[in-house]
Amino acid sequence: SYQLEALQRWRQVGRRGVVVLPTGTGKSFLAAQAIRQCSRSTLVVVPTLDLLAQWAEQLERTFACPIGILGGGSQQLEEITVSTYDSAVLRMEFIGDRFGLLVVDECHHLTGAVYRQLARLCLAPFRLGLTATPAEAAPGEDNPLLELLGGICYRREIDELEGKVLAPYQTETIPVELDEDEQQQYDYHRNIYLQFLLQNRIRLNARQGWGMFLRACARNADGRTALKAYFTQRQIARSGRAKLRKIWELLQYHRGARVLIFTADNHTAYKIGEQFFLPVLTHHSKVNERRDMLSAFRRGDYPILVTSKVLNEGVDVPEANIGIVVSGSGSTREHVQRLGRILRPAPNKTAVLYELVSTGTSERYVSERRRQHRAYERPDSLPQQGQ
Repeated sequence: SYQLEALQRWRQVGRRGVVVLPTGTGKSFLAAQAIRQCSRSTLVVVPTLDLLAQWAEQLERTFACPIGILGGGSQQLEEITVSTYDSAVLRMEFIGDRFGLLVVDECHHLTGAVYRQLARLCLAPFRLGLTATPAEAAPGEDNPLLELLGGICYRREIDELEGKVLAPYQTETIPVELDEDEQQQYDYHRNIYLQFLLQNRIRLNARQGWGMFLRACARNADGRTALKAYFTQRQIARSGRAKLRKIWELLQYHRGARVLIFTADNHTAYKIGEQFFLPVLTHHSKVNERRDMLSAFRRGDYPILVTSKVLNEGVDVPEANIGIVVSGSGSTREHVQRLGRILRPAPNKTAVLYELVSTGTSERYVSERRRQHRAYERPDSLPQQGQ
């Protein structure tokens, strides 16, 4: 019913708008119906090679016709064509007049200065943007999606569809303490970094704060030391030994479940993989290797996958029911996307998302920022581990 309502709203606004639906609610199926109703040649734009293959397979199955592919070494154009963002940017000057409908998956990426050009050079009068986490305009600025695709014409959130279309879910934030030697090292390096900020009158929460910090590091003699101290204290907080012990406890507690372990960086992902002999999926993984890992996970041959940011969005793994966020950015979008990875429905499934946070570090503030979404506006729904 919600897909039908979204399609009707999109038609009512002249077939030009953005539909916001959570991961796992059938946005690609909705797009297929839009393509069928428009009856125009269509270009579907996606951010990754994994999604390129996934969309092409689904559309070929739906329409029983050849599907063109732009990206991953292929340059084949058909009446329905799927392209990566990068390939579309490079080719749009020459193919922009060939399509009547432009479908942009994960359209929050379109707000980047380079990617905007693919929408501006495309002459398609009909446009459909799909996302679970729409980009918000900066204060005082217009949302670029309004110009490129049209405004948001339909929106539903995770908590509205939980237990109906999406699996019911529970969340728990687990505080873990650094070991004594790690805390000492963390405090030492953080003090170096903070003193540098103070001496140069830099506030990282300012709009250009990070850029000011990098420029100050380049100009000052002690800038290299400060920058190294920043990365060192951050890495200690992200991958302390207590987090590894807690991961092991959770894996034992959920023995037999399908588990995705998320990290903020490749270093931590590989560290966890080595510690527990687990397969690790990062942007370094080749396309075939990535496909084999995901297939093994779906079959249950690999019940656990460790990943940095590759699985944040778009990849269909309905079997996953446990997520462990070891580290991440302060981005609300990233945190909602990670929750979305385990919400695809399955019989008798209840999804659980754990978030490990190093106490006595800046991770506490990062965790608070990324949880500022209505999907998390409720107390942790699980008893604390060990209680």
